[in-house]
Amino acid sequence: MRTSTKTLLALTAAAAFGGFAATAIRDGLETPARAAPSLPAATPTVAALPAAVGTTPLPSLAPMLERVTPAVVSVHTKQRVRVSPFGDDPIFRRMFPELTQERINQSLGSGVIVDARHGYVLTNHHVIEGADEVSVTLADGRTLAAEFVGSDPDTDVALMRIPAQNLSALPLADSDRLRVGDFVVAVGNPFGIGQTVTSGIVSAVGRSGLPGLGFQNFIQTDASINPGNSGGALVNLDGELVGINTASFNPRGSMAGNIGLGFAIPTNLARNIMNQLIANNGVVIRGTLGLESQDVTPQLARGLGLDEARGALVTQVFAGGAAAAAGLQPGDVILAANGQRIDGRDSLRNFEGLQPVGSRVTLDVRRDGKPLQLATTLREQPRSLAGLQLDPRLAGATFAELPERLRRAGLAGVLVESVERGSRAAQNGLRKDDIVIAANVGQFEDLAGFRASFTRAPAQLILRIVRGNRPYDILVQ
Repeated sequence: MRTSTKTLLALTAAAAFGGFAATAIRDGLETPARAAPSLPAATPTVAALPAAVGTTPLPSLAPMLERVTPAVVSVHTKQRVRVSPFGDDPIFRRMFPELTQERINQSLGSGVIVDARHGYVLTNHHVIEGADEVSVTLADGRTLAAEFVGSDPDTDVALMRIPAQNLSALPLADSDRLRVGDFVVAVGNPFGIGQTVTSGIVSAVGRSGLPGLGFQNFIQTDASINPGNSGGALVNLDGELVGINTASFNPRGSMAGNIGLGFAIPTNLARNIMNQLIANNGVVIRGTLGLESQDVTPQLARGLGLDEARGALVTQVFAGGAAAAAGLQPGDVILAANGQRIDGRDSLRNFEGLQPVGSRVTLDVRRDGKPLQLATTLREQPRSLAGLQLDPRLAGATFAELPERLRRAGLAGVLVESVERGSRAAQNGLRKDDIVIAANVGQFEDLAGFRASFTRAPAQLILRIVRGNRPYDILVQ
């Protein structure tokens, strides 16, 4: 793993704002604390701010927030889980079904109404992930059942629909116009205590490289974002939505409190994902260059004639892909894409993952020590692949791209998305959610590379998988 376990766990906990801990903290806040007897404390004198300075009234966010807060909602989810004293052991669960009990886990988060006519509500994927029931409470106290439209785990965006009656929606701003130093306001339901407003400035834009999260192009802000704020609104002073609050960072975990490192998904990205979810029956279709790459080490930089050790070194170009059409070759180093600096393999993957199919891309490349500019159009990235298309021995299994959050945790490979009961793949020991990290057919890092490695069926097929954080070798017969 390239990321330290402590940092990864801290950030993962910080991102899970829709989690069950918010309910516990809310309950704690509702219980009065019992203070130990102590000496009476002197009451400090607090000077009240004047309503005006001379004839000029003091500025206030209240008029803007009166328009914004009706469009920010609280999201409540329920998930039914089966709990057994034998854990997940399938044999004992079947032998003693009477000991298995159903438990309902509840979770809290926030959301934003972005289309009053259709009742569309944006929130985070992690807020509604795995939920059996989702309801939304409006600022006026109404609680409405929400219909799931679709979600994209790799950008942490989800879309719901509620009955469109007397709703207020926020206008979507052009988040590309945000600048560091702009004032922003965060609205949400932290810890489940009720709608809360915090303010701050934009600390950074285009922030990426955070471990444990998916494709990243975050707005960073020092406005307080706490558990339960996930899916809430980040607005500008005109009351326009500029971002969807998604995470905060604290080395001691999210429950340690806010330290001014909050992150939001830019509105332009959220709008693109929302439009795709509506148009594509709840799924997102991404574009891809069709290549594999690696980081440029200092030793490689010297050999390639680079001034600094950065960029994505192309190691393989897949036939029929966008990279092949552009004329990219193994050994090329990609230094920028559409003017955006590319520091390494993860940086290039992040750029690709945020581009829709059909996007025009201009690549700044170094080949044999000389600068070169190549242009191409991104082609559709397959979401899944049937095992039978690769090898008859894998019939019944479906393989998919590894979630980007797992890649940022240091894994590479493909995910076993499903395995049909009684199929050849099942008989060979493959299970749903296995991660295939290596095979004797060749090297690969993603679904495209996995497919390309099966150019010739091997006499003996061996897969190395990760299951439950443990590696296994499977002989596929």
